Amino acid sequence: MAVNLPSSSLLLPLIFLFLIFITVNGQHFTIPESTIEEIQQAFAENKLTSTQLVDFYINQIKTINPLLHGIIEVNPDARDQAKNADEERRENRGRRSLGDLHGIPVLLKDTIGTKDKLNTSAGSYALVGSVVARDASVVEKLRKAGAVIMGKASLSEWYKFRSLSHVPNGWCARSGQGVVSSLISCLQIFFLVYLVLHLNCLRG
Repeated sequence: MAVNLPSSSLLLPLIFLFLIFITVNGQHFTIPESTIEEIQQAFAENKLTSTQLVDFYINQIKTINPLLHGIIEVNPDARDQAKNADEERRENRGRRSLGDLHGIPVLLKDTIGTKDKLNTSAGSYALVGSVVARDASVVEKLRKAGAVIMGKASLSEWYKFRSLSHVPNGWCARSGQGVVSSLISCLQIFFLVYLVLHLNCLRG
């Protein structure tokens, strides 16, 4: 689903978003500042579910995205994927490791193909509604690892190859001009996903 909300909905949720915390191993941590390891520990101690985590991030996107323009689409199946991850965790009962990314929501750039309800459009309306042949290899690995495909992040439309000088960095037709902080956050997310996948490959 496309993210398009009025700015009048911003103030009250912003006050509460950063006050959300839970206790794990006697320590408080806020969800926006938590690591994957801390989130997995919260899952293991039944203090947090993937569904709750996805709901939190959906609310955060609805609240902050009108300012940052960092997210183009939220996956309409994200909550179902999170519920499936919660069910797998309940059935597993700690018997085996489900992996570091199991139940963790991730964002993908809008050029990474996903064979689902999300568009893969490079930020352009010209490709909205087009259907990719299959998941990109990185998406296949993420799904196999149990990650929740949260949605598509913004980018410079077509990576600016159609207009190197006349389109500002971070602008695309589908989400508008991205704020620098949102682009940095996207890079941090992708680096984190790459690092975890790389570590998993080394362990395997």
